[in-house]
Amino acid sequence: MVDTSFMNDLIFPEGISRGSTGGPDWMVDIVELASGQEERNTAWTAPLRSYDAKWAVRSHDEAYLVLQIYHAAMGSLRGFRFKDWSDYRSGPPQSAPTMLDQPLGIGDGATTVFNLSKTYQVGANSVVRRINKPFGSILVAKDGVLQSSGVSVSLPTGVVTFAAAPGVGKVLTWGGQFHVPVRFDGKLNQIELQGSYESIPSIPLKELRL
Repeated sequence: MVDTSFMNDLIFPEGISRGSTGGPDWMVDIVELASGQEERNTAWTAPLRSYDAKWAVRSHDEAYLVLQIYHAAMGSLRGFRFKDWSDYRSGPPQSAPTMLDQPLGIGDGATTVFNLSKTYQVGANSVVRRINKPFGSILVAKDGVLQSSGVSVSLPTGVVTFAAAPGVGKVLTWGGQFHVPVRFDGKLNQIELQGSYESIPSIPLKELRL
């Protein structure tokens, strides 16, 4: 059966995504008490990101390209890859990835499969983000030594597999780049002609929790 839920080979045009707005958001329930104090709670362990990619559409061809993607995705049915230029690397977006950027796990002598993730930490507070859609060259290290063989990374899933289980206490790290899995979040509003280029009033995209 053909999987129609996500198209791993479809990447939203980077020239358009670079001009998009948006970012992560947490669903937080806030109750204001009679005293004026608040009770705040969230059932989420990770945020979901949303974007509006309309701002970088500056030509008829770009507007048509978005329309083609919308049809290929069958509206909101299928997901695809999106590059969030504010956060697409294992470290800061302006720094080249290194093999020591993010923790991957600790060897126990038995486990061969690990999941890519990125940790955001300020002081004692941290949030771990699962990386499902890496791309390009993914660097994997064991005790600070780059692993050039004996390890594979699945770009469709972000799963790292070692041919032999890393020994007990071996520190595993990684570095690389990744996309955000998204879908269209609503209809593609009618394209308006404005001078020499076409403008789409809104191109809403929503992150998929895979």
